[in-house]
Amino acid sequence: MKLPLIEPDLSLIRQERVLVDVRAPVEFAQGSLPGAVNLPLMDDEERRLVGIEYKQRGQQAAIELGQRLVSGGIREARIAAWQRLVEAHPDAVIYCYRGGLRSQIAQQWLADAGVERPRIRGGWKAMRQALCRRIDAAAEQPLLVVGGLTGCAKTALIQALSNGLDLEGCARHKGSAFGRHPLPAPSQIDFEHAMGLRLLSLPGPLVVEDESRHIGAANVPLAFWRAMELAPRVRVEMPLDWRLAQIHKDYIDDLWAIYRQQFGEWLGWTLMRKQLSSALARLKKRLGHARLARLQRLQQLAFREHERGNRQAHEAWLAPLLTEYYDPMYRYQLEKRDPGRFLHVGDWDSCLEVARSWAQEAARQSSGRPQPA
Repeated sequence: MKLPLIEPDLSLIRQERVLVDVRAPVEFAQGSLPGAVNLPLMDDEERRLVGIEYKQRGQQAAIELGQRLVSGGIREARIAAWQRLVEAHPDAVIYCYRGGLRSQIAQQWLADAGVERPRIRGGWKAMRQALCRRIDAAAEQPLLVVGGLTGCAKTALIQALSNGLDLEGCARHKGSAFGRHPLPAPSQIDFEHAMGLRLLSLPGPLVVEDESRHIGAANVPLAFWRAMELAPRVRVEMPLDWRLAQIHKDYIDDLWAIYRQQFGEWLGWTLMRKQLSSALARLKKRLGHARLARLQRLQQLAFREHERGNRQAHEAWLAPLLTEYYDPMYRYQLEKRDPGRFLHVGDWDSCLEVARSWAQEAARQSSGRPQPA
């Protein structure tokens, strides 16, 4: 019986097809495809044993060991799990690392049970290569970078644009010492796949936030980051009280909402305090001992006031954090930028409008249509 194969086409992801990943859980955790569900042929220990057998005695011996390990009730349970998923998602597609033996075995077992589904030629590796090519291609698209002091709501501006690529959202990190997300950060591979997924719907001019190459634990792919470094920029400038309200929302209100939802009142509050305290302590080298100690005292007082219902008490340590740490650091970086690359410097609304106008103009130029008078 010839089992059906399909090509590693990114339309599978764009169409939100359910992808049945039959690799071991440890492989899935290192990086999965968007829309994938891990229903492994072998668990981690079974895979380890089969791998040892393959190295010591070759492929046929490894296959035979795998058949012995995944047999009887274990085999039936795994086939049943695949069947349930396919019943819920009849257009599901199967893959393994290279689209070879494991996905073919899963495909055959399903076919023997009366369910025929295709597998992806080249598997995970081929699909990942296609996503990485999409990111490299995006480095050739027109690109605009939005900069500004901390608290200028640059991420919100990116999210307000139909052609905005939220790199911090892909990294699940706000790109600063206080930017850690309560949920685990994605692996480097999953960060790149999230970028690639978003880029599938963005074929034209792109707008991104000004970032270093490192966003939390993730690294922006080199070709794309080099394109960001060369791109024109706009810079958002907002008054201190406006920015203070914004980082209060980001660092306190939004963070607390996530912690409370994920962990409940008591544990959520404990974990949030720990995260904010640890974030401040990590700035010791830049702040110096005396300034750090002062901010830590203010932070602890703010925690106590917060527990009494006064959330605004956090401004006592957030304001000097802005003016004494973030602002000087950004201005130092700004001095190294070529001022001629800034298309516009202005408030949030004007920068949003300029970004939209730039995208329209860049799209017209890319299409080759004559420019209006």
